[in-house]
Amino acid sequence: MAEDLKLISGTKHEQYENLLLQTNALLAHESDLTANMANFCAALKQQFDWLWVGFYIVRGDELVLGPFQGPIACTRIKKGQGVCGSCWDQAKPVIVHDVEQFPGHIACSSLSKSEVVLPLIRNGQVIAVLDIDSERLGSFDETDVVFLEKMLEAFSVPESYG
Repeated sequence: MAEDLKLISGTKHEQYENLLLQTNALLAHESDLTANMANFCAALKQQFDWLWVGFYIVRGDELVLGPFQGPIACTRIKKGQGVCGSCWDQAKPVIVHDVEQFPGHIACSSLSKSEVVLPLIRNGQVIAVLDIDSERLGSFDETDVVFLEKMLEAFSVPESYG
């Protein structure tokens, strides 16, 4: 696949449908997890222009910053702390309409107003979380979760990963 995305305007659903096909093709031809995470973040950032899109990777008892697009971020997060740590702990997506209302929110950027975090699960274990922040309140909903989960399914994770 060419390294250029075909970006579209339209409804959130239409934008995701378009991007889903492209990211599936992009990830299908690369086996390196880091490279796929990096391009995946870039594709989401380009299409939706969110404040921050990135991965935190499980390393022992904490999440460690992985590939991302956006401003400088928190480097390490403990299990159960903040939105990302909660997603890891619960192994399910977390939508936060207003980060100021989330107990224990970790403010990596004061510009972040809403957030969605999804686990990347392989062999029954969370190996990473996808974290997306927006400068607008209420940016994320179930449509985001449905499509982002579909997009995360395309990640092939080497058995040796971990």
